[in-house]
Amino acid sequence: MSSDPYIPPASDVPPPPPPAPPSKSNKPAATPESAVKFTKAAAMWGALVLGFLILIVLLIFISQNTESAEFAFLGWHWSLPLGVAILFAAVAGGLLTVAVGAVRIFQLRRAAKRNLKAGL
Repeated sequence: MSSDPYIPPASDVPPPPPPAPPSKSNKPAATPESAVKFTKAAAMWGALVLGFLILIVLLIFISQNTESAEFAFLGWHWSLPLGVAILFAAVAGGLLTVAVGAVRIFQLRRAAKRNLKAGL
């Protein structure tokens, strides 16, 4: 027994046992059966929401850029609101991209059919 008041007396309770090591089983953690899988419908829904958000932003852009601008191309002259003109340019660029992509898809399908007939 110590006369020092700062040292607590020894207790009769043994220290807690060390934690057990994690079990090393070869089984991977099972995923729950009710896990929601990513589907084409979910992708379509996400694309639809994104499309509507872009449409809202475009409508705001067009409504704020209503000042008319003069355009000339190969002797043609016309005036349009600036927002509408930029929207037409974006749509034309998108259509050009779709056309180039469609040509490339056609080329790839033709090459795949050719390889399938050749037995590759």
